[in-house]
Amino acid sequence: MNLEWWQWVVGGIVLVIAELAVPAFFIIWFGLGALLVGVVMFLAPALTTTAQLSLWMVASVAMVILWFRIFKASYYKTRIGSAGGEAIGEIGLLVGAIAPFERGRVRFQRPVLGAEEWECLAETAIAAGERVKVVAIEGSFLKVAKV
Repeated sequence: MNLEWWQWVVGGIVLVIAELAVPAFFIIWFGLGALLVGVVMFLAPALTTTAQLSLWMVASVAMVILWFRIFKASYYKTRIGSAGGEAIGEIGLLVGAIAPFERGRVRFQRPVLGAEEWECLAETAIAAGERVKVVAIEGSFLKVAKV
């Protein structure tokens, strides 16, 4: 049984669509591998079934390795490295009065690190409604100072 090029394309599309139902972001690479084999089969239809399956496996595994080793790793490095830098220097409004080294809440005009309101700490007493600036990130709290 020799598979036709369009069968690989249909199989690839089915696998890519199946990725929508599975939140692992893993099936898509096998679907893209099948689409690649479909294109190769369209250009060179004389490939044997063994060569087709080998090409599909090699292409799929290569894409998975590229995703997990190169692209995904650099994505998280960029996100984590820039997240703290984006928050520092942001100006917000203190929701309630805060005493030195006690928790308070600060609200931002636009979301900072995915939220409009954060718990914060300050080294000095700051009255409610004062504008504050993020000076550091300590764990899950923002360290703020009066502007």
